[in-house]
Amino acid sequence: MKFELTPPLLGFIVGTRAALGVGIGLLVADKLPAARRRQLALTLIGIGAATTIPAVRQLLSSRSSLAGLPTVREPLEI
Repeated sequence: MKFELTPPLLGFIVGTRAALGVGIGLLVADKLPAARRRQLALTLIGIGAATTIPAVRQLLSSRSSLAGLPTVREPLEI
């Protein structure tokens, strides 16, 4: 199974994972007041979860667009 990860797609995927991770981290941290921390964390988790679906769809569509292409491997030069 091959995927074509363009820099924008990779950045989008990393951004969704980062928002989700920071949101979960805020829920367990004690650095902010509880009400503010919960509001901020749930917002970040929501953004991370909501943007995961388009990221997966984009990634899967890049796989299907590569299905008919021949594979060319060039030798690695060391």
